[in-house]
Amino acid sequence: MTLMLNTTLTSTLNAAPKPTSLAWLAPLAALLLPGLAQAADTPPSGAAPTVTDPHFRLAPGYLAPASLPLRLALLGAPPADGSAALARDEEAHRAAMSLKGSARETLAASDAELEFPAPAKTFACALGTDISEKTTPHLYTLMQRVLSDAGGSTYAGKNAWNRTRPFVVHGEGTCQPAMEPLLRTDGSWPSGHSAAGWAWGLILAEVQPERATEVLARGLAFGQSRVICNAHWQSDVDAGRLMGAATVATLHGNKDFIADLAAAKREVAAATQHGIKPGQDCAAERVALSLTQH
Repeated sequence: MTLMLNTTLTSTLNAAPKPTSLAWLAPLAALLLPGLAQAADTPPSGAAPTVTDPHFRLAPGYLAPASLPLRLALLGAPPADGSAALARDEEAHRAAMSLKGSARETLAASDAELEFPAPAKTFACALGTDISEKTTPHLYTLMQRVLSDAGGSTYAGKNAWNRTRPFVVHGEGTCQPAMEPLLRTDGSWPSGHSAAGWAWGLILAEVQPERATEVLARGLAFGQSRVICNAHWQSDVDAGRLMGAATVATLHGNKDFIADLAAAKREVAAATQHGIKPGQDCAAERVALSLTQH
């Protein structure tokens, strides 16, 4: 089979015309990526996914529904029963359960809150300055709007697969019991929190490049909190980060986002110059984050 594929690839490449266009890559792509041709595609043109978590509708996003990166071909499918990927999910679940009662679980419970100003406070220590309506109004609004875009991008997968969450599978609870009724009916894969957290991390790294390592690490930790909370599987979080990155890439083609991003950079530069610090206990946050890799 390998020899036959190699022979076919060689024939395709040798027969290719001089690349005045990329059209000759189509047969090669069909050979290498057959799964993409079979994967579910976007919802009907202009259609919005069914967003069941109201946190992802708190503010209007920058992107119209048709502009969201909704293609399921980006994701494939969640791990199948009996697969190595599902075994990895279960291993991550067991590791997360060992953190119950720890400072890291307490931080994960705080990360679960998506109503503002909570997310702004979550990233303030990593950014090194206050994020608020008063100090950085453009950045504050940008984060609110990106939450809707990044969270909304996960609902093609959530609606298609409606994966059951780990706390339901194992008959356990989460770090936020009040949210459990909603989570029981909201698909687990991909994670909307993780998409938002990684999108915020990527954007904040642009806003303040000198703190890129810190804000990207916090974006990773924000997603990992969903595993620690027992609200998501590890593969849900990984897929959410992919959708968050796809959302940020799409946002860079939106003029309103670009304008707000530029204004946010100016705000943060001014706040940093004036020595405005976060109001949170950053030392306690560092201790909690030190208990896990992310």
